[in-house]
Order: sequence, then structure tokens, then C-alpha cells
Amino acid sequence: MIVAVALFELHIPYAQSLKDKRMIVRSVRDKLRNLDLSVKEVALHDLHQRARLAVSFVALDNAAADAVFEKIQNLASSNGDATLVGWTTEKLDFDENVAL
Repeated sequence: MIVAVALFELHIPYAQSLKDKRMIVRSVRDKLRNLDLSVKEVALHDLHQRARLAVSFVALDNAAADAVFEKIQNLASSNGDATLVGWTTEKLDFDENVAL
């Protein structure tokens, strides 16, 4: 079992206020949540044109986690109102057969 986390940063060039930024972030967040992912804006809350989001999920194996990471990256990159400027991922491998 893989617990996976992606952290990415968006540049929102046309945001002139925090309200503009929130609209874009909410749109991206909702699209990611439709993929059954946990999403949270984790930093850069006071900047109008930057947003940093974290996404987490559980996958059965590395290949499945990599496929979801690719979907996340494609979704974040394809948003016309924001540009993906940074991306990092982490995978933690848990033994699902461990005695509890």
C-alpha cells in the first residue's frame, strides 16, 4: 500500500485580489476532489498570484500512484487561469500485512 502526497505551486497571473485567487484555487481543488483526492491549500495564503496546494491519496502500488500523480499534474497544468510553476511528490510504502 502506498500513501502518496503531491505538493505543487500555481502562478495565477490575472488575480488582482484574494477573491480572484480563491475562485481559481476553488476550481482546481474541486476538480481534484472529483478524482477522490484530499486537497488543501497549504501556503502562500496572503499572495494574490501564488497558491500552494497539497494532494494526498492511497494507492495499491507504485504504478497506480504514478498514474494518479500524472493525472494531478495534467489537471494542474491544463488550467488556463493558472500556471504550474513547481511540483514535488513523496510516496510512503506501508506493509498492509503488518500485525496490529
